[in-house]
Amino acid sequence: MVKARIQVPADGEICWFDFNPIRGHEQGGKRPALVISPHEYNAKTGLCLVCPVTSRSKGYPFEVAFSAKALCGYILADHVRNLSWEKRNCRFVCRLDVDTIDEVKLKLQKLIDIKNVE
Repeated sequence: MVKARIQVPADGEICWFDFNPIRGHEQGGKRPALVISPHEYNAKTGLCLVCPVTSRSKGYPFEVAFSAKALCGYILADHVRNLSWEKRNCRFVCRLDVDTIDEVKLKLQKLIDIKNVE
């Protein structure tokens, strides 16, 4: 059996990851997540920043709903994790539209109180 080649994930992509092991209230299991770190960082470090996706809304202020051909759900912008994309079995699902990505970034900006920095 030939293994599928693992590609370096890029920002704006939804990919499957194995989130286990977890601690406390972290999202766990095999689940999709939005990659928010740039391709260059991911390639150089073997890591990537992600926001996990869940299939059910709980009405939290940092959820971002999305619908793509391959998948729909809710991005949890306040559950950011830095994962080893190779060790966590990263698999590409789809690329999100710019508006959804911008909405996630805006929520992240509010969450960590980032002002416009130049």
